Amino acid sequence: MKSTENAVLQGKTILLVNTGNIKKRFVLQKLKKLGLQVIALNKEKNWAQPYVDQWILANTEDHQESLSAVGHFLKTNPHIKIEGVITFWEDDVILTSKISDKFRWIGIPYEITKNVRNKYKFRDFCRENNIASPQYRLLKNGEDLDFVRNEFSFPVVLKPAYGSSSAYVVKVEERDELENAFHYIRNNLSAQIESALHEGSDIIAEEYIEGDEVDIDILLQNGKVKFYSITDNFKTREPFFVEAGESIPSSLPIARQEELFALAEETLEKLNVQNGCIHFEAKSAKNGAVPIEVNLRMGGDEVYSVVKGVWGVDLIENAVKIALGLYIPKIRKPAQPKKYIIGQYFLSEHSGIVSKLDADGDLKRQKYIEELQIHKKIGDPILVPPEGFEYFGWVTVSGETMMDAQNNMNTVMKDVCFEVSRFHPASSIGKTVRKNHFSAASINKNILIRSAKIEKIRKLSLRNQRNLHIGIACNEYTEGEGGSVESELTTVGKNIEEALAERGYKVTFFDFNKMPDVFEELRRSNVDFIFNVCERINNTSLLEPHAAAIFDILQIPYSGSSPFTLALCIDKIRVKKIFAYHGIPTPKWDYAYTMDDDLNDALKYPIIVKPANTDNSIGITNESVVTDKKGLLRQMEKIIIGLGSPALLEEFIEGDEYDVSILGNEEDLLVLPLSRSIFSAMPEGYWHIYPFDSKWTPDPVYKKIIVQKPPKGISKRLASLITEISIDTYNILGCHDYGRVEIRVDKNSNPHVLELNPNPSINIGDCLPTVAKLVNMDYGDFLEEIIRSAIERYKNRPPYYHLQTNII
Repeated sequence: MKSTENAVLQGKTILLVNTGNIKKRFVLQKLKKLGLQVIALNKEKNWAQPYVDQWILANTEDHQESLSAVGHFLKTNPHIKIEGVITFWEDDVILTSKISDKFRWIGIPYEITKNVRNKYKFRDFCRENNIASPQYRLLKNGEDLDFVRNEFSFPVVLKPAYGSSSAYVVKVEERDELENAFHYIRNNLSAQIESALHEGSDIIAEEYIEGDEVDIDILLQNGKVKFYSITDNFKTREPFFVEAGESIPSSLPIARQEELFALAEETLEKLNVQNGCIHFEAKSAKNGAVPIEVNLRMGGDEVYSVVKGVWGVDLIENAVKIALGLYIPKIRKPAQPKKYIIGQYFLSEHSGIVSKLDADGDLKRQKYIEELQIHKKIGDPILVPPEGFEYFGWVTVSGETMMDAQNNMNTVMKDVCFEVSRFHPASSIGKTVRKNHFSAASINKNILIRSAKIEKIRKLSLRNQRNLHIGIACNEYTEGEGGSVESELTTVGKNIEEALAERGYKVTFFDFNKMPDVFEELRRSNVDFIFNVCERINNTSLLEPHAAAIFDILQIPYSGSSPFTLALCIDKIRVKKIFAYHGIPTPKWDYAYTMDDDLNDALKYPIIVKPANTDNSIGITNESVVTDKKGLLRQMEKIIIGLGSPALLEEFIEGDEYDVSILGNEEDLLVLPLSRSIFSAMPEGYWHIYPFDSKWTPDPVYKKIIVQKPPKGISKRLASLITEISIDTYNILGCHDYGRVEIRVDKNSNPHVLELNPNPSINIGDCLPTVAKLVNMDYGDFLEEIIRSAIERYKNRPPYYHLQTNII
């Protein structure tokens, strides 16, 4: 049932020019709620399909095509009587005027609109009609810049003549900055970022107006103001005038509010605007009110909801009534507003990729939340000035007083947490995309963001490569010597030896359990290249990095990471510090070298306690996850006293675990399909982790861990974010040729890097060879890709280049 108030609109037919993007869904929803028949003039059918009764498809940037399309629709559908036209999209204000002129519907004439939409022409109009205006000039060449530099008072503002937001609006403080600012705007103007710019790329300069900025939202019918509301805008972030928020009703003195409204009324009267919902922007300056610009349509974003919330006035409903010629009596505002509302934008300090986004799930249920809009998701790029003009979204909150509303806003801002991984010349964040879960991700360092990338796998003739004499550095144990770990260390070398020999390589095995004999064997050998899978020297993994150092001393090229990276990644505490420095997301952590070390009381249980310098999950058991201080101290004692290792403490992240397998170096990287471990089927009493027993004993309970290669049902955004964070981890820690990054994803889809293994096991059936098979690399192909990558790394590089500090 429609209310009596809205019954007058039921069944009426309105032509909507351009649905806009999905952020305008609330407009279409309201139009249908009012009982209107909606005919949409749009380039194509889109998200608005459920709300549109009929489509007129035409390119709205081509006005003649659109006018013809509307005429054709009316001619071929005589039974449909369109009674008015309206737009809520700034790009098509001029087109809407042309349509209303041609078909004699109520609207704002084109002769008016063309002078208002162009900010330079609007300043001309103000000057000609004695309306306050700053000094201004159209910028076409160096002569115009010289005029501004010499004749204007600084600061000045440069901005596009067209546009509906603060995109490409720049404050210039000093004269010597003027030319750079002009070229920045001219070189970067893009209708893709600000769609309203398709009408033109002129740039104007005007003297900066110091004062309080406001928006005045006006309903105008037959030349009479039926309603107006003033909203105070927060101070923008300069020099790019990034909008921060607003409050309504205005807190300015009544006299200044009256002066601002009088300015708006005078301006609209002199423009001869008779009908419409107008969004008028102005400043209350020292010498009086000054117009900024006039938007001949309803204000965007939260304008509709805040005006309705404070005054109970529905701008959409009344704008439609005006367009249809339905009389609106003067709307008298109550002496006191229904509530006070503050709005605030969620803004990032820098461009990058959304790597964390937490909003309290109960937030929207708070009675003081008027509207909460989040436009970004984890994994989305966000571009802020100078790269772009985006924001996360906005929130509006209410209160019984303005102070009450501000207190509520403070609460909300504490409950919404987001992080943006910064774009960096050496960062991979925001520069990869997977077409599907099986695709390899490639990198192009010259591109900041792309929606898609061509997957690239370098093809290399193997003829010369197979002539190499390959040495395999490994650890060999006799049968019965050691346990399952030692057995694994032996078989990996033997399997690599066999696979390469089958492909024609001459292969020699070097057993690093036979030190120092193996050093002499290497020195005397004629091997061209070492495939390094050595994990122990003198029966300890702490000396693993020294195998690579030996190859460097003997000047034998080798696969895998440098001694520095191998040593660094064994020291998990130092790795955590590097993660913190570079902003790599990782669980909150602390460490202890002795039982007397002070611990961070802010860590939340459960906490997992790990040895800080072991591999293969040595020292990790089901008891490693603790829920109280007593358990924490017990596990620390086992590690610090029992194993003689420092203890690493991490907040336990409940969620799926991802292994990210990477091949290559620097810009020539191949990220293989992800591997996902799901622990939900494990019985009660078992923490969702991979302890030592899960890898090296036949305990059947760990067979309940579900491993998906590739993951099923995860979003492309999450897959890309995991990939990109892993690439940065790989590069920051200086990994070479291949490695595996381990990541936990929490319940809010936030990835947390656990560690990088720069020398993971690459035996048949292990993670890397298995996911390589998904991109059609068998075991031999996989090994040859590592060799190729390593050779490429050495090629055309100075000696020991691989030992230099990486580029990040």
